[in-house]
Amino acid sequence: MSTHLFIRPALLGMGLLGMIGCAANLTANNQDSAVAVQTATSQATIYYNGNIITMEGDQPQLAQALVTQNGKIAYVGSLKHAQNNYKNAATVDLQHQTLLPGFIDPHSHFGLVSNTMGQVDLSAPPIGKIDNIDKVLRALKAYKKDNNIADGEWIFGWGYDETQLTEDRHPTKEEIDSVLPNNPVYLQHTSGHMGVANSSALAAMDITADSQSPEGGNIARIKGSNEPNGLLQETAMYPLMYQLLKTLEPKQAQFFDQTQDYYAKYGVTTAQDGSTTRDAIQFFQKQADNGKLKIDLVSLAGVSDLDENLADKDFKWQTYQSGFKVQGTKIIADGSPQGKTAYFTQPYLTPVPDCESDCRGLPSISQEKMNEMFVKAYKNDNQLFIHNNGDAATDMILKAHEYAVKQTGQAADKDRRIVPIHTQFARPDQLAAFKKYNMVPSFFTNHAYFWGDVHIKNLGEKRANSLSPLATVDKMGIPYTNHSDDTVTPVDPLFSVWTAVNRTSRTGQVIGADERITPYQALKAITSNAAYQYFEEDTKGTLAAGKLADLVILDNNPLTIKPADIRNIKVVKTIKEGNTIYQRPVQ
Repeated sequence: MSTHLFIRPALLGMGLLGMIGCAANLTANNQDSAVAVQTATSQATIYYNGNIITMEGDQPQLAQALVTQNGKIAYVGSLKHAQNNYKNAATVDLQHQTLLPGFIDPHSHFGLVSNTMGQVDLSAPPIGKIDNIDKVLRALKAYKKDNNIADGEWIFGWGYDETQLTEDRHPTKEEIDSVLPNNPVYLQHTSGHMGVANSSALAAMDITADSQSPEGGNIARIKGSNEPNGLLQETAMYPLMYQLLKTLEPKQAQFFDQTQDYYAKYGVTTAQDGSTTRDAIQFFQKQADNGKLKIDLVSLAGVSDLDENLADKDFKWQTYQSGFKVQGTKIIADGSPQGKTAYFTQPYLTPVPDCESDCRGLPSISQEKMNEMFVKAYKNDNQLFIHNNGDAATDMILKAHEYAVKQTGQAADKDRRIVPIHTQFARPDQLAAFKKYNMVPSFFTNHAYFWGDVHIKNLGEKRANSLSPLATVDKMGIPYTNHSDDTVTPVDPLFSVWTAVNRTSRTGQVIGADERITPYQALKAITSNAAYQYFEEDTKGTLAAGKLADLVILDNNPLTIKPADIRNIKVVKTIKEGNTIYQRPVQ
């Protein structure tokens, strides 16, 4: 069992917070002040005898000791200094383990992760066990039986991956009907950009042979007819996703703590919900106000709510309220490269469903609409996060930026920290534009492992090897992050470090050897750079006096272990503002 000890305290008065902050900053430089602070406030804790990696600077820096007090880091430096100035402190012998800043999640979907706890897990190995359609069907049938689900009730599954199924295709509505004829069923693809509905689900959404594919989406058809085969891509799946959220909403609170525990297990002290409706924002804030947050949660509001959010005088941006904040707005520009809906300037090399020629994917939004959204955001200093995978979608972002700058008269390189999310196949000229415009790309190197082989087949070696070009952007001096996009891949930040360092595919191929980075660079992408992405570099991301005592203890050192073994490192303890929120069970 995990041990969860942290209950977020009520907000202190600003005067007291100010005094604590000033005192913490004094401890590193003034021994007398350090003693006075210790006497006047709560007990300090000294961490020592380990690899204390500060994550400050471009090269690794280690400290002998770290002191926490009042939820903040009070001192980082020599053990002798810490012992002399915190004489009554508690001590933690790290026993040669590694201490780092708590991991900051640059992009995932906290709400969707929570919702998966009420669905059938259809993940392929190594995450799950589903590697053919028969196993999909057996899992669905068993789920209905094991959970006593009555006929007529909705059943949802998530995580299937047709590229990892023996049949190398999506399930069909008829196949799902064969085992669940009396329930509406929707199966979400691992990419989160498509899914398959059975006949009952299609009927419930009034999707028929007469239905037209919506803008930015596709209703796939049975070959030779207009009859839907069950596959719904991009915007065509939205009605099913709304139904999923509606059906699972009553269980939100039940799954909330489990989801936090899941993130904490992997050392995450700040998580993200990558696209949040107004209702979900209200739910998260209520949980926070009731003291339920063990970690910090950062939300990206949905762009469809942008006008309403900007007009809402009570809506707060970039401000934590009891551990929850809405950072900015999320736009979806295109789809999934493995699902062949990512938008490219050059076509896919393999057949694309319902496309005969020049199949380059599709944008999820028109250029005109994106331009309009950028102008609104820039006028209101609203930080934008834009999902983009293909290079054509990246072109759309840059055009929208240039249009908004012209319309608003603002500087092109203003410190907005616009975040292109995934941006996996950005061209060199686009990377140069990111630097010119002070954008902060968030990459997704887990793709090298999970779909690197698929990308070589679908896109060719040149494009596949250029995915998530971390080494290139590092040399260019562009701040970057690296994420899991959970539920697409597991949130485990150390796995993301492993994929960034090794870039090894499922079959053992190296996908883009020249884009491999060092373990230290990979750690920056989930600590200091991730704090910068959220405008939180003054409070998180490195081990420095005055910052929050958000920490993670690992059983091995990512900087010295063999690169191939980084994925095997375990989180021993996760600490949020000085309080343990996860403790690894004794083996």
